[in-house]
Amino acid sequence: MTAVVNPNLITDLQRFGGTDINACFSCGNCTAICPLTDNDAMFPRRLIRLAQVGLGDELVGSKELWTCYGCGMCTDRCPQEADPAEFMGTARQYAIAHYDRSGIARLMNTRPVLGALFATAMGLLFAVFFTTISRHQNPDVLRLFEFIPYEVVHTTGIVVMALVAVFSLLGIGFLARDIARRDGITREQLFGSAEARRRTAKALWYALGIESLGQKRYREDCQDDQPVEPLYRRRWLIHSLTLWGFLGLLAATTLDYGLDILGIKATGTPVPIWYPVRLLGTVAGLALMYGVTWFMIRRRERAGQPGGRSRPTDWLFLWLLWLSGLTGFLIEAALYVEPVQTWAYWVFLAHVAVAMELCLFLPFTKFAHAMYRPVALFFYGVERERSAASA
Repeated sequence: MTAVVNPNLITDLQRFGGTDINACFSCGNCTAICPLTDNDAMFPRRLIRLAQVGLGDELVGSKELWTCYGCGMCTDRCPQEADPAEFMGTARQYAIAHYDRSGIARLMNTRPVLGALFATAMGLLFAVFFTTISRHQNPDVLRLFEFIPYEVVHTTGIVVMALVAVFSLLGIGFLARDIARRDGITREQLFGSAEARRRTAKALWYALGIESLGQKRYREDCQDDQPVEPLYRRRWLIHSLTLWGFLGLLAATTLDYGLDILGIKATGTPVPIWYPVRLLGTVAGLALMYGVTWFMIRRRERAGQPGGRSRPTDWLFLWLLWLSGLTGFLIEAALYVEPVQTWAYWVFLAHVAVAMELCLFLPFTKFAHAMYRPVALFFYGVERERSAASA
């Protein structure tokens, strides 16, 4: 495959917030210190070198870009203060923009003012739309979840999720294609025989179960807190609780919708806290709020330090998650107050608008790593299985 050299790659990367990696002279210290480095993943020296020589396609098609957890050890040990951890974060944002064919990700990452205005406009658009729909309603005689007609929320959600699915599947497909080409992995090697399918299934379990949900390598290898931090603010725990909380809320919402369809429990009906779906949503919401709050605290603490820079899209992602969790708990509390307070209706409006915006921005912000990382981990798992089989 012919390599295309982009002489302006470093300049383009710097538009996404990266440092001048020309300070790196390839000493290899970052690779030596990284606990994730092995024969199939050279962090982050090889990726820095790809950027320096202008191999952008090779850079964005490297699975190491996504299997890195951003622990920052490389930056802490860099003798040139080249900030390789910041480079890795910047390269991921660059890759997100590369695989986004709409141009929204590039706008939000390289034009922060316009990106902020765009994000605000989208939030207001959802709010105005739902306000217009609900304007004729009389909150004094409505249940909270009837303030905005359920059918409207449901239909809007389907439209938003369809748009997200299109952009997400395109990005995932392009990344999978690029990694497979770079690593020489063919469809025959993945599905051509019963043994190949067995290895592929094990690689999929490794990507989704062991790493994405279990955070195995992040939990066991990427721990270099000096002094050792207490468990409640460890990076792996914060990351895990945020992930599990989000997935738990998604599961609770889906189950609640299913129970409504089956006529078992209408959405918004007050139920005891130990009711399974309510309990799942409450626990997941607490986990999400805890994780996101600590993410925000840690970002504030590391501001100005090497590897501690935050992009506007990083904060947008965190604030949307935090606001969706907060408004969700306020709505839950409002369900048990009779009569429903007027403020609850507007909190419900804010919650729906924020949730829609959060989902809509999945393929364009840092949130996109939730869909790209499992793809990279899958191919990493494939290489592990191939190596084990040939050993």
